[in-house]
Amino acid sequence: MQKYSGLNYTMLCDFYELTMGNGYFMSGMKDTVTYFDLFYRTVPDKGGFAIAAGLEQAVDYIRNLHFSDEDIAYLRGRGIFNEDFLSYLKGFKFTGDVWAVPEGTPVFPREPIMTVRAPAIQAQLLETFLLLTINHQSLIATKANRVVRAADGRTVLEFGSRRAQGADAAVLGARAAYIGGCKGTACVLTDQIYGVPAAGTMAHAWVQMFPSQYEAFKAYCEIYPTNAVLLVDTYDTLRSGVPDAIRAFNEVLKPRGITKCGIRLDSGDLAYLTQQARKMLDEAGWTGCTITCSNSLDEHLIRELLRQGACIDSFGVGERLITSRTSPVFDGVYKLVAVEENGEIVPRIKVSENVGKITNPHYKRLYRFYGRDSGMAEADYIAVHDEVIDDTKDLVIRDPDATWKQKTMTNYRARELQVPIFKNGELVYDLPTLDEIQAYCASEVATLWPEVLRFDYPHNYYVDLSDRLLSIKHDMLGAAHNV
Repeated sequence: MQKYSGLNYTMLCDFYELTMGNGYFMSGMKDTVTYFDLFYRTVPDKGGFAIAAGLEQAVDYIRNLHFSDEDIAYLRGRGIFNEDFLSYLKGFKFTGDVWAVPEGTPVFPREPIMTVRAPAIQAQLLETFLLLTINHQSLIATKANRVVRAADGRTVLEFGSRRAQGADAAVLGARAAYIGGCKGTACVLTDQIYGVPAAGTMAHAWVQMFPSQYEAFKAYCEIYPTNAVLLVDTYDTLRSGVPDAIRAFNEVLKPRGITKCGIRLDSGDLAYLTQQARKMLDEAGWTGCTITCSNSLDEHLIRELLRQGACIDSFGVGERLITSRTSPVFDGVYKLVAVEENGEIVPRIKVSENVGKITNPHYKRLYRFYGRDSGMAEADYIAVHDEVIDDTKDLVIRDPDATWKQKTMTNYRARELQVPIFKNGELVYDLPTLDEIQAYCASEVATLWPEVLRFDYPHNYYVDLSDRLLSIKHDMLGAAHNV
């Protein structure tokens, strides 16, 4: 991490963004205004939705876009860039517009999470960093939300720093996990930078350092009497771990009138061991002692443990959360959807034999429809930017892939999901606090029907195109086919 500190993240781009930028410059298109959409194609873990995250880091990146003298010298040394283009880069800054859904918003495939309107070189240069930050944090926030929902109200802590794929993945992964609903992290740096509460007590090494397990527990209780959470599985959980913990609690905490304490298990049959440990603690009078479990957990294991009657108050979830091990790639893409020609917005489309890679053209607006009686999200709707949505009138929406499937929206409220972030290169969005983002995420997930929240075979949520947008797309596909 030290090696990269202070480096200019403007250079964290794919080389083709610079070769295309040079090409746009030499072709007289540097000032051509373009529209790009950032969206994803498939939900991780075959779930019903994803959680958008990473906007704050994207904002910070855009605000600091510039090329230093060292960057220009490096590019000149490659021997392929026009000198006038390099001179242009010396005064480079972002002057365009950006719209995005707020962090914590549930989003669905092919919806524009972010839209960039900017001169071609500027818009193109954003691609790599926007994707890497939105993709990574959305992936982890989505996984964390699944884990938190599986825990069914119990506390979940992110414990994955040591298994993260690099320092940034550890720090920002913990931030994203907090957005998804985790209550804290083991990563101290994430607490220091972002205020995600750091938590932790001891590892097995603490117990091994003392002549006996009991002495290790007693010492810890004496040093941290108000935060005594003891790791009880170093040797034998039920024969010595829990009994030694009870003895330490009795001898150190009870005389001080302290009843808040806990034990943690990191191995073994967690369902059986926690049931037995709970019984032993209760019989000893420590009914308020909490039980925390860790050890390669994910949403499926947590749900199964609770189904089996495990007595667990909180979970520490590490490698399978911080790497989203069961679905480690968030397939966000960044595609050109329109250009401005003579003051007119002209749509562009990417066509592919792979139907899933065909883009939705044009500068668009994204809406979510909520039932006025239920408050629940009923469908999302993508329309051309200048279409007016009047939610006082019924509206027929159609499945863009099966247009004979339609639904009439009645008694609904329409909310535009994207909000302005940058206008003419200036930040116009008040970044919320992380706690505000987490609360917003929880409230928005609560508007999704249980069928959409299912882990397995969730309901296919409606994301429909307006009739006008659908017609434009079909016309462009037909024209492309006849080329």
